Parts: sequence; C-alpha cells; structure tokens
Amino acid sequence: MRITDDWIAEPGVQSVLAMLAGAGHRALLVGGCVRNALLGAPVSDIDIATDAPPQRVMDLAAAAGLKAVPTGFDHGTVTVIANHVPHEVTTFRRDVETFGRHATVAFATRVEDDASRRDFTMNALYAEADGSVVDPLGGLADLRARRVRFVGDADARICEDYLRILRFFRFHAWYGDAAEGLDADGLAACAEHSAGIETLSRERVGGEMRKLLAAPDPAPVVAAMQASGVLAHVLPGAEMRALAPLVHLEAGLAPDAMRRLAVLGGADPAERLRLSRAEARRLDLLRGLIGSMAGPAELGFVHGADLARDALLARAAVMEQPLPQGWLQAVTQGAEATFPVTAADLMPAYSGPALGARLAELQARWIASGFALGRNDLLG
Repeated sequence: MRITDDWIAEPGVQSVLAMLAGAGHRALLVGGCVRNALLGAPVSDIDIATDAPPQRVMDLAAAAGLKAVPTGFDHGTVTVIANHVPHEVTTFRRDVETFGRHATVAFATRVEDDASRRDFTMNALYAEADGSVVDPLGGLADLRARRVRFVGDADARICEDYLRILRFFRFHAWYGDAAEGLDADGLAACAEHSAGIETLSRERVGGEMRKLLAAPDPAPVVAAMQASGVLAHVLPGAEMRALAPLVHLEAGLAPDAMRRLAVLGGADPAERLRLSRAEARRLDLLRGLIGSMAGPAELGFVHGADLARDALLARAAVMEQPLPQGWLQAVTQGAEATFPVTAADLMPAYSGPALGARLAELQARWIASGFALGRNDLLG
C-alpha cells in the first residue's frame, strides 16, 4: 500500500527525508500523518522517525542550509524547518524502564523497537519517501477495521502513561468503528486503571476531553467512559444521558466541546479540566440557561445568536423536549433587535437605582411584545 496524497511530495517533506537518506540513515514518515492519509482525513503535522541521533540530525540540517531547533533534544526530537514548514524529526527509541510519563528511553536503530513503544497500532504505521507503507506491528489491519488497539499489552501501555486511557476513548471517537464498539481488552484495561487518571495534570486531562468532545459523535464513547468508571475520575457527577440527544439536535452545526460539556454536568468542570476564563464563563452561562424560562427571542437579544442557539439546544436535550417551532428565527430576531429606549429618555425623572429598574421594566414589556412596541408606546 502507498500514500499518494499531494502533501507527501511537498518539497519540504522530501528535502528532509532526502537529507537523512542521503547520509545513509533510515527516514520514515510516522504517526498521525500516515494514519490520517490512509483514512482520507486531513493531515496537519508532519512527523519523521529516523535512526540518526539528534545531534546528527542537527549537523545534517546545518549542512543542508536548513534551520534545526532542538525542541526535545534529550528525547531525540529536532524540529527541522524546510520550505517554511516545521517537520518533527525524532530518533528511533526503545524503552529501557518505564514509570509513568518519565520513562527511561534509549535511542534505537530498528523501526520495530520504535513501533513497540507507541500507544496504538494505528499510530505505529510508517511510510517511505515514495509513500510505501511500513507496518512493523500489523497496525494496517487494525486501521482498516477502524479498531483502536493498544500496542502489545494494554495494561503495560496504560501504566506507562495514564493519559492513554483518555486517548483510547478519544481515538475511538474520531477513528473507531462505532458499530463494532471499543476493543474489549483495551476497555477492560482502561477500567482497571481508571484511578490513575487522578494522578494526571488537569491541563492534560482537559486537553484530551476537549478533543474528544469535538469529535463528530462522541456520545457512544462517553457512554463507555461512564459505564467503565472512567468518566467519574475525569468529571465527578457527570452524566451522559443528554449527550446523544444533543448530538442529534446539532445536525448541521460544527461540534463544540463547551456546548456538549454543558449537558454532561459534573462538579467544577472549570477546575477539573483547567478551562480558560472565556471557556468557563461560556460554560457557566450555558449551564445556567438550561434551567431558564427565557424564550428564544429574549435569549437572542440578551446573549447573542450563538449563545442563545447553544443554550436552547442544550435545554432541549437535557429536558428531553422538542425545540419550539420557529425557534431559530426568533433567536435571530432577538439578536438583531435594538431596544428603542435609552437612559436619557427617562432622565431626569428617574435616576440611580430607580432609573435601572424603570429601564428593566420597559425592556421586559418590549420583549414580551415581540419587540413590536416602539419608543413612544413604551414612554407614553
């Protein structure tokens, strides 16, 4: 099998591969770029694996007139800039001793050793400069079946880095076969070691959950996370019941992690997932508006079209109720409406708190009228 995508023939990619191969080294494309190309998915980052040690990569890049940055030199990674594009070049590695993320590794000369320390078989696929696929561990069969399977022993892979539990679910949400379900051995290992999630930094957990919830349909995977006990370690109190209805209601909309997180509930998601201030504010608003009685037009006027739309979708999913007829048009109407009364219209008759209260009263009347009342109607 060969990759024939245009990106593999890009001058930058080929120049880095040729730089290494011309000096007698093995140079292979690896990981996400190979996986996505074979799945017909977009390719962004270009990763290259080689038997050349990192200093050798630096020296070869300098001799070729390419900029090289030692982004992870101790771990074997050098970023080579070619044709204005960064290419991560990492020396083949093998594990000597593993204890969580802080595994002791040694540089290797065989691609088989490098493949054996990766997380999933679909990520242990390589490609030559001409696109020919190199499959040391049989990952191609798993990729074709859209089966997310740990390399070797699932328990061992997870104990090397407990974040792989969340990556297992995230990769299945994006690349797995929903009809086939999750790999049984992998799921059992994730359940067995789920408490290890508590040892991870919340930034890492939050990053994985954002990616997972941004998948086209994460509901089956989140259901498996809940059933296996994993979700309780990520976000205590979260409940996935409303997620599948929300995904159904979202048809035609781009996936949005915060919208989906809003219907999961759970205790203190901002802290547990290290949300940004903007994300936390939006999530708090959405969660509060789920129980609000405000109608579509009022939500559109007060919060803008996007937030109003998301709040109504989340409300319908959580309450298990249909969306109101004409709701989207009402949201747009509210978002585009302009309240015709200003504070100056009420002064000097009103001031201070009384002014604010009178403005709020008139605004409520105006909204209740469907934005039909004009300035003279409200002030008369």
